Amino acid sequence: MFRILSSLPMRPRSGNLRIMRTGMRLLLILLTFFLVAAESPSPWGADELIGKKAPDFTLKDLAGGPTSLSSMKGKTVLVNFWATWCPPCRDELPSLSRLSGLYRNKGLVVLAVATDKRPADAKSFLDRHSFTFQTLTDPDLKASRLFRVFSMPTSFLIDRNGVVVKRYLGEEEWDSPEIKKDIEKALGSAK
Repeated sequence: MFRILSSLPMRPRSGNLRIMRTGMRLLLILLTFFLVAAESPSPWGADELIGKKAPDFTLKDLAGGPTSLSSMKGKTVLVNFWATWCPPCRDELPSLSRLSGLYRNKGLVVLAVATDKRPADAKSFLDRHSFTFQTLTDPDLKASRLFRVFSMPTSFLIDRNGVVVKRYLGEEEWDSPEIKKDIEKALGSAK
């Protein structure tokens, strides 16, 4: 009996080996896909933030000083993620500045978060304009990831309680009647 067992091949047949290798490759491809998909931002990921407490972040302003979202407690905040390389972002900044000027004394804080890899690019661009909002830099995209930003520009309206009440995807006319209505509603939220 020992002779019979020792004469059997110890390796699987070549057809079975091919099936096993193909199966392992397929499994590795699927595993890689799911790991990448779990880490990649998606256009729908940011919707999960609506109705929840806004994630806190601390970023540097253009002078290099730190500013955190939590330091805006009790104020309505509009966080706008933008970049100098993004034409729709640049196009909406004048109306964002007008909105900031219109509601600044009523409790609205506009934080324009520049996502350029080089903060100097944002500073150079903004030095040529006279916008009224505060600009922060996010070269490592830390805040952008927290807010699950998928495309530029993307903005979030956060009420006085620190809850994300609305997301805006794409270029907006920030001083339009519809957006003013959103801002006034958020400004009126209870403390």
